[in-house]
Amino acid sequence: MLPENIPTVTVTARYLSPDGTPLTGSVTLRAPAVLTFPDSDVILGGPVTAQLDATGAISVTVPATDAPGMDPSGWAYVVTEQLAGVPSNRSYSILLPREQPQVDLADIAPTDPTKPTYVAVRGDSAYEVAIAGGFVGTVQQWLASLVGAQGTTGATGPQGATGATGPTGAPGPKGDTGAPGRDGAPGIVQSVNGKSQAAVVLVAADVEAIPLAAAGAAGGVAQLDASGKVPAAQLPASSGGAVESVNGYTGIVHLAAADVGAAPASHTHTAAQVGALSTTTRGTANGVASLDASGKVPTAQLPAIAPRNMWTPTALGFQAWSCDPAHVSNPATLKGAVVQRLYMSGINITEPTQVNNVVVFARGWAGSAAVPAARFYAGIYNEQGSRIATSGQVSNLPEAGQLPGTAPGAKNNHIGAVPVPLTAAITLQPGRYWAAFLLSAGSAQDFYYMHVQNEANSAPANFFLGSAFQRAWCLNSQTSLPATVDQSAGEVGLDPAIMALAMI
Repeated sequence: MLPENIPTVTVTARYLSPDGTPLTGSVTLRAPAVLTFPDSDVILGGPVTAQLDATGAISVTVPATDAPGMDPSGWAYVVTEQLAGVPSNRSYSILLPREQPQVDLADIAPTDPTKPTYVAVRGDSAYEVAIAGGFVGTVQQWLASLVGAQGTTGATGPQGATGATGPTGAPGPKGDTGAPGRDGAPGIVQSVNGKSQAAVVLVAADVEAIPLAAAGAAGGVAQLDASGKVPAAQLPASSGGAVESVNGYTGIVHLAAADVGAAPASHTHTAAQVGALSTTTRGTANGVASLDASGKVPTAQLPAIAPRNMWTPTALGFQAWSCDPAHVSNPATLKGAVVQRLYMSGINITEPTQVNNVVVFARGWAGSAAVPAARFYAGIYNEQGSRIATSGQVSNLPEAGQLPGTAPGAKNNHIGAVPVPLTAAITLQPGRYWAAFLLSAGSAQDFYYMHVQNEANSAPANFFLGSAFQRAWCLNSQTSLPATVDQSAGEVGLDPAIMALAMI
């Protein structure tokens, strides 16, 4: 903020493109390098630069060029416009007298060479001078008072004699050289490729270009003819001799397949004709096995290997299971599923397998009619921990041990398989997976299930080498199946559940 006793002028302007779009850039006003105001104890220095706003406008307040007591005096502001997209920007000088405190550059910028490069200061009109001198009346009355009565025409005087021509005097002595004038306004272009003289002339080397004289000249560059080819005159002479014959033929030679020991183009061979198998036999029935990127036969091309004379999941109606339940011992006391504990049981898939149910072994589930508050989730996760199948929330599960032919001890105590249907069937490719089971709502004693021995962190199911894969672990405080799981963040040995996968 300038001191109040320094008179100022506010300069405004607005710049638009011909279609009305606001321009961008800046406008700089330059005064002498240093301005001193002794009465205000202020020294001002440097140019004032105003950036165009979003409407293309500027507004800047600067000291008046005729401020009293200012040193130096008698100078003008140099306005320099730097506008993006304008090929030729302007630089011009303007006076900003204090008599005109508001100035718009559009009123004074020298677009017309006949306009002055300053703000005109209006003085008193002749009428105002007359009023100050005592005249009383309107402008029309004052104008009428200026017209006097027409006088009489005077007599024509005699023609004067022609004056004598005086001799031409000798030239006067040459005057002293005047003081250098003040530097003019800086131009927009300061230098071109390092050259700063007034009239810059660039040669090809200045702009890293090839001189016109180099086209087609020795040590220069080749030209192209009207067809876009290098003319024969600019090609080197051939070092080889003329061809005398081709395969014993002279003149205009045309070779057939037999001339070069080749089969005609119409001749083809099949794989069988050359003692080979067709590529269509790769990975197909009665064909050949293909190899994967690691050089191994893909699991999908291997036959299903079932142990001989042993119990398998398929022998009991399942597609796969986490372990053979016959090898699991009952705990000393009944264990119920913990509410909001997500149980994870590892299942190994060796061939493409379609499933649509996760099956949980229950040791006391009387069905949703008896326990209506219980809510369940089941699903499947791949080895990377991503959920690939889910049942969604299930509020009605059948009681365990009610299949036809079940012995009374299992049927009456509700012991057996409890299938939880998935929202859609899924085909599992060979790999390792986790079946997931969650009692999300209900009571801690609502769902009783079989588990591996007693609760312990030393569960034998988590016996592995190589990449970690825990076959029995869980996550607590879960209200639904998360999109991803991390086995390193889970707990092991907390009553592992016995689960299987089925296609029902």
